[in-house]
Amino acid sequence: MTVRQGNDRKKVDHRMRIMSLFLFLFFIWSVSMATVEKSSDSPNETTAEKDARMQWWRDARFGMFIHWGLYAIPAGQWEDRTDHAEWILTTAQIPVEQYEAFCPQFNPVKFNASEWVRMAKEAGMKYLVITSKHHDGFCLWDSKVSDYDVAQTPFKRDILKELAVACKEQDLTLCFYYSIMDWHHSDYLPRRNWEKRSSEGADYQRYISYMKAQLKELITRYDPAVIWFDGEWEDTWTHDEGLKLYDYVRSLKPEIIINNRVDKGRRGMQGTYDGNQFAGDFGTPEQEIPATGLDYDWESCMTMNGHWGWNKHDKDFKSTEELIHKLVDIASKGGNYLLNVGPKPDGTFPQESIERLKQIGQWMKVNGQSIYETTASPFAKLAWGRCTKKVSQKGATLYLHVFNWPEDGELLLPGLKNQVKKATFLANHKSVKARQDESGVILSLPAEPLDTIDTVIVVKIKGDIDIQKVLPRQDAAGVVTLPAILSNIYNDHGSNTTVEEKEGKMNIGYWTASGVRVDWSFQIDRPGRFEVLAEVAVADPETKFALKVGDQTLDASAVSTGGYESFQTISLGQMTVTTAGEHKLEICPDQNNWHPLNVRYIQLKLLEE
Repeated sequence: MTVRQGNDRKKVDHRMRIMSLFLFLFFIWSVSMATVEKSSDSPNETTAEKDARMQWWRDARFGMFIHWGLYAIPAGQWEDRTDHAEWILTTAQIPVEQYEAFCPQFNPVKFNASEWVRMAKEAGMKYLVITSKHHDGFCLWDSKVSDYDVAQTPFKRDILKELAVACKEQDLTLCFYYSIMDWHHSDYLPRRNWEKRSSEGADYQRYISYMKAQLKELITRYDPAVIWFDGEWEDTWTHDEGLKLYDYVRSLKPEIIINNRVDKGRRGMQGTYDGNQFAGDFGTPEQEIPATGLDYDWESCMTMNGHWGWNKHDKDFKSTEELIHKLVDIASKGGNYLLNVGPKPDGTFPQESIERLKQIGQWMKVNGQSIYETTASPFAKLAWGRCTKKVSQKGATLYLHVFNWPEDGELLLPGLKNQVKKATFLANHKSVKARQDESGVILSLPAEPLDTIDTVIVVKIKGDIDIQKVLPRQDAAGVVTLPAILSNIYNDHGSNTTVEEKEGKMNIGYWTASGVRVDWSFQIDRPGRFEVLAEVAVADPETKFALKVGDQTLDASAVSTGGYESFQTISLGQMTVTTAGEHKLEICPDQNNWHPLNVRYIQLKLLEE
């Protein structure tokens, strides 16, 4: 070989090494770019794959929660207390061996899985979540790793199997609640602080193995679409255990959906933990609706009355109107509504639940299109109700849910700049006249609503949704009305002041903390002297607060109206607004003289100019 040939060979080898390095770096870059598109919940799942897995759940919007077990037998009562339910083992401090005595009493001879599923389906629900095992450890199926289950009762039948068959026959999606916490199992730690049972010999990891064995039974036998975990908040459960359990369940059925309570103490929240992602596919606000929705998948679980399990003394059931409004409110914020029923020990639903399910179903039969497969409202807030939407390449469809029928017959879609192609009532498909001005789109409505609970109007628009900010402003008489629904609430730590519904009208409620502020932005076209009115409900003798507009402060108070549901319109005094334009009115509680106050609206009434 000549020297020249050797140099040429070295050059070729050098170029090959450079090319190999380039290909290797390109491979690493490709992998890293693909990782950017991965779902935060699973390192082996892309965002597109998660979206596909979650799609049926997102489209469903409405499901039934069922809390049922041994705790139905005492029906909420133990000794002289009548406020217990599914937590009765702990709230009544019943020793485990005494609680076990309910097992031979469990004989729900009137249980009919097909009837339960029929009622859920006719209510417009798309899925059903039942407590396969609650905190008391009792199982509603014949578990091969436990003798504390329905097979050991006089009933003996496999409740979950019968529900799985009924759901398949009626095309309802079956899902299971499963409690991580287990007050009955000898290896579960910690014990209740009032318990006398010894923890000696207890092995928490052995309990986790037991739990995984039961989850494997549930998934392989009954094929649930969701595992809804709970009881994750105690010190024994950790973030790492949550991640491992999430991965274990997904290994049994990759397409299954898991709530965020698989992780440590997450309840309704998501986020990061020591730099790591929390496990779980959706958040779980309990007995509340987030004020502005959440930026991830979420589901509000709520009771019809005050308890999850059956309590024969609890007759404080929400009205059908309130339940429908909650469903619409949740859908308008991009969430799902999981509405609970607590069956009786004989296996039947409470009559109050049956009636409300039937009435919700009547509304859904007409208006379900405005709930299923919809996404959140494009409007920040609407004084007259809510909005859901569907978007396609052809344009958007807005579903207007009118809770408060306009007295003047005009419904404003504030700031909507899109051209309306067509507007109709969903119930009868009759046309609704629409016109446009600088404030948005205005619909001309008849004197009476088609449905006093919620009349739905379908508005089809052209192009991408275009909404500009519009503030409440003076009407022809110079009056500015600031309703509760348009308020901005600034909760301090631990407080939960929110907009709630009473008697079909919205009000600011649960305003118990003096550190909470509330304000409204509004538009003044005709400045001047205004009387400030408010529709309020007060239980205590007197509560004091200040109203601020710009640099003005009005010290005000409200005396008892007879209770938190007894609303009265009162005058708070007078204020002057000297300039036209945008202003803000703020209510600031008196730190030393504050008592809870419910507010439906504040009104600025222009006095004679």
